[in-house]
Amino acid sequence: MARQSPFHGVPGLSYLARGGWPSGAGEALPIDPGRNDESGHEPLERALYRAVFISDLHLGTAGCQAAPLLAFLKHHPSHTLYLVGDIIDGWQLRRKWFWPQAHNDVVQKLLRRSRKGCRVVFVPGNHDEFARQFDGHNFGGIEVANEAVHTTADGRRLWVVHGDHFDGVIQCAKWLAYVGDNAYEFTLRMNRHLNSLRARMGLPYWSLSQYLKHKVKSALNYVTDFERAVAAEARARGYQGVVCGHIHRAEMREIDGTLYCNDGDWVESLTALVEHHDGRLELVHWGGAHGAAMAQRDVAPPVAEPVAEEQTMS
Repeated sequence: MARQSPFHGVPGLSYLARGGWPSGAGEALPIDPGRNDESGHEPLERALYRAVFISDLHLGTAGCQAAPLLAFLKHHPSHTLYLVGDIIDGWQLRRKWFWPQAHNDVVQKLLRRSRKGCRVVFVPGNHDEFARQFDGHNFGGIEVANEAVHTTADGRRLWVVHGDHFDGVIQCAKWLAYVGDNAYEFTLRMNRHLNSLRARMGLPYWSLSQYLKHKVKSALNYVTDFERAVAAEARARGYQGVVCGHIHRAEMREIDGTLYCNDGDWVESLTALVEHHDGRLELVHWGGAHGAAMAQRDVAPPVAEPVAEEQTMS
């Protein structure tokens, strides 16, 4: 009996369940820049980047910044696109249904990208953990893998994982994680009202939740412990670095000789990790949601040069 799509019942997603899983499940398959679409329905896109990593879209919640995400995807075509977990927020959808047209548009964009020759890899997180049972399957050209390995152009092997397994709250007290998730949603609602007022006063966007995270010492310790734990596990597995999400905090730095990359989120920070064709890695801060003129970038050079902790380009 054929497996039902992990997106069954979600508008615009139910037809993802088709096709088979290619060889090499869970590992980064060789990237072929000239790969053609078998259907032949759409022309290939010119890939400006070798790989793009995004996570924590939280489709199905009012906090998801779908419009800026669509603009980012339009300007950042790539050979490979990694969806590093919490793409769909199953936790919130079970509580209250929310699925506007813009969220359908994001899904259609991802499917279209796959049809145009981009390799799309979906690594589920805790909010879309329902998809983890489909590890090793392929839906609509999108590969599902609970973890993956990406090899950069300069030979670095990066472990790609959402990261929730390194969250003590998720593993030891999941009920508390649900409480925290609801509290975070409340903070985001407050934040939207606050910034609506600030916009009318001519003031720039300001994040209440990010402010609280930076002010509460326990939150800072939690972030530091998470980063070190993920980097240590990547190092123990023999990888040169790790790409993850989960904590909604974009970061790129070396931790005890291991490159730690967190691609952030598309609820507040609007960030992504991109790899250039020479192996350079960049954190892109997309400014489209709040009127910024252009993206800001944090750069890590290819392995041929000393890897900087973090550099900012103007």
